[in-house]
Amino acid sequence: MIRVRTTDSRSDVARFVDLPVRLHRGRPGFVAPLRIAELETLDPRRNPFFEHARVETLLAERDGRAVGRVAVIDDDRHAAFHPDDDVAFFGFFEAADAEVAEALLDVVDERAAALGRSAVRGPVNPSMNDSSGLQIDAFDRPPFVMMPWNPPEYRAWIEAHGYGKVKDLHAWMADEEKGIPERFGRLAQRARERTGAVVREVRLSEWKDELSAVQRIYTEAWERNWGQVPYTDAEFAHLAETLKLIIDPRIALFLELDGEIAGLALGLPDLNQVLARFDGRIVPFGIVPLLRRKAIVDQIRLAILGVLPRHRNRGLELILIDEVWNRGVAAGYHRAELSWILEDNEPIAKGLRALGGEIYKTYRLYQKAV
Repeated sequence: MIRVRTTDSRSDVARFVDLPVRLHRGRPGFVAPLRIAELETLDPRRNPFFEHARVETLLAERDGRAVGRVAVIDDDRHAAFHPDDDVAFFGFFEAADAEVAEALLDVVDERAAALGRSAVRGPVNPSMNDSSGLQIDAFDRPPFVMMPWNPPEYRAWIEAHGYGKVKDLHAWMADEEKGIPERFGRLAQRARERTGAVVREVRLSEWKDELSAVQRIYTEAWERNWGQVPYTDAEFAHLAETLKLIIDPRIALFLELDGEIAGLALGLPDLNQVLARFDGRIVPFGIVPLLRRKAIVDQIRLAILGVLPRHRNRGLELILIDEVWNRGVAAGYHRAELSWILEDNEPIAKGLRALGGEIYKTYRLYQKAV
């Protein structure tokens, strides 16, 4: 018999966080998340997301043993920015088998209905500003930093419960071995000459001021994106503390027009190449020296690529992609994941195809009426 209950103690939260490692250790593609970061994400005292959202974490037990987990999330900011989008969310989904998945999702549906929501969407962990989507292919390929992973069976279990696709998120790959078409470099150069754009590195010595520009670009550039909810100031400051530990300024770039910042490309060293060697049990400060060892970290994730709306359609995205790629190769990185990109974001997809990039992973967001 399966019992699903709310976590109500520190030991319960520890079991919730540790469950993926117990379920998936040794499976191709699985990388244990950094445990200390997972605990912080779920701590209302340390994660500003809880200032505008409620997260109920649930454990499924069979004979007293944890065999599944899920979170039910109700976000006031999502409701405020998307008033016609009456959804609760689920996230952090893990299940040992189909029976456990059914029991967990039954409770998710019940909780969402009790909240007065008309639908449930997910997975998000705990929002679309964090890792989101269910991986539906390329399961043997390890996730890049801040991206999720799940085994293939989860798709069938979630769909069997009546959840259907609402949106796909794509991860693109560019590899040095394949090279970049010469035409892409020519297009980027023409855009430089036409616009007079200048690209520079993020200045860590001016971290606070630089972050203000990052937040402004992120908020304005993604304002009209499907499902987008801007970070609060507190959330962005919290994210900045994480980024400061792993950022490489050689691949964190601003684009300026007439001395004003107009765009941003934020590449991150792939921390998961380090975490794959552990079980998620390494303190953040222990990561920093490992990130500097190119024998371990030789790939990046382009996590943010954005241009202010008033400067779009001028080829500035091409300049940023060209710069972060060439600077990354010069810095010793050999491949880059560009993720995630909405399936219907054709302007960015067009640029990535010109780069020689290919979609190699898809993450799916599901929704169900309740």
